[in-house]
Amino acid sequence: MTAAVVQRAGLADEAQARSAGWLINSGLRPGDRLAISAPSSLDYLNVALGALRSGMIPVLINTSLLKDEVEYILSDARPAIVMGEHEVVAATKHHRRAALSRWPLGRPMAYTSGTTGQPKGVYSGVLSETEAQSLWAEEIDLWGITAADTYVQIGPLYHSAPLRFAACVQLAGGSVVVPGPFQAERTLKAILEHSPSVGFAAPIHLKRLFAVDPDDAWTDMRLLAHAGAPCPPEVSAEARRRFGDEAVWEFYGSTEGQFTVCSPADRLAAPGSVGRARPNRRLRLDDDGHIWCTAPPAAAFTYWDDPEHTKLAWRTTSDGHAEFTVGDLGRLVDGYLYLDGRRDDLIISGGVNVYPAEVERVLRQVDGVEDVAVFGVADDEWGEAVNAVVVPRSPADHTADTTLIDAVNAHAHASLAPYKRPKRVLVRASIPVSSTGKVRRSTLSSELAVRPDRT
Repeated sequence: MTAAVVQRAGLADEAQARSAGWLINSGLRPGDRLAISAPSSLDYLNVALGALRSGMIPVLINTSLLKDEVEYILSDARPAIVMGEHEVVAATKHHRRAALSRWPLGRPMAYTSGTTGQPKGVYSGVLSETEAQSLWAEEIDLWGITAADTYVQIGPLYHSAPLRFAACVQLAGGSVVVPGPFQAERTLKAILEHSPSVGFAAPIHLKRLFAVDPDDAWTDMRLLAHAGAPCPPEVSAEARRRFGDEAVWEFYGSTEGQFTVCSPADRLAAPGSVGRARPNRRLRLDDDGHIWCTAPPAAAFTYWDDPEHTKLAWRTTSDGHAEFTVGDLGRLVDGYLYLDGRRDDLIISGGVNVYPAEVERVLRQVDGVEDVAVFGVADDEWGEAVNAVVVPRSPADHTADTTLIDAVNAHAHASLAPYKRPKRVLVRASIPVSSTGKVRRSTLSSELAVRPDRT
């Protein structure tokens, strides 16, 4: 692996040009897709950006996924090549350097967990030079990133936000610190050694970093952005105590696109909100409270090979603008957006999206399970913990509870990535439903807590 820091953009350009040369030598051309399944590293970052700056689209694979989960994504995305850690390292050292665009000509393709039981690829295609400049320059300007900045990677680079921030700092001529897969002690050591000015983190990462730094060694950041899950008040307060109110920002977005940014001034003006619409965006609510966001052409997306769900995600406004939704609910007050709860089919655990339908599809395969519902429960460590309630095929058999729970847990361990596995499994004679017969996951936790049957 390379050293932990890219000192200047010139070194990044060299590694990215060699990575692009390796890809071209491997037969890839603009518009082709390449899958990357490797730990976070500078090599990973340079391969992803070298591909994008050559008009190739990297498909980022979550390294915690199990074999079957990865195979589904690969069969769906149909990449021209699959790169593991060995290929990623080799690419950055290739003998041939390819010419690169000034800007990445698109966004990486990432897979969301599936609302219908299978993950969906979020695909933005290949952009023109003008569109690419618009997309990336907007992000750099939003965060005030300059060549004087150093960014520290905290979350994994297979997630869109950590890679996006790293790319912006390198494109602006700054430096990037990549400690690798998150380990609180190792990441803190890199932070203290290299004194980054910019960072992005999910709240769970901040909480763990603060826990291993009881002596307040880490207190200097120009910009610390957080997103991915609601930030517990005590974590936000600790960040502001360490770095100052002006350094701590929040934003609200998804794999599909970005909605808002919440500056320190916004936080004071509208406590509890996630801020206001980002530049070149406009927020609206439909009659059911779903949040819709206009997006410029450079930020458009489709769901890969899924025109039906793409059509549901987009609509045209009365004044001719395209706007999208991911199904989240909210309120707009004086331009500030308040989330009323993310959609009923989404759990955010440790800053990572988990879709109940995907987990339910797997758990229904367990012998003896008649029905299953997966839902989130508030948790101090994870934000939300994944829970499951199962209905046994023979509900009168009370003695089988432990056996069934063990079977469900064993199948989850064999079939689901760790972050998707239920942290608690309940057995019930039935699953509570609404008057229309629908499962309301948002109320399952309270409804099940008062039921007198098995726990």
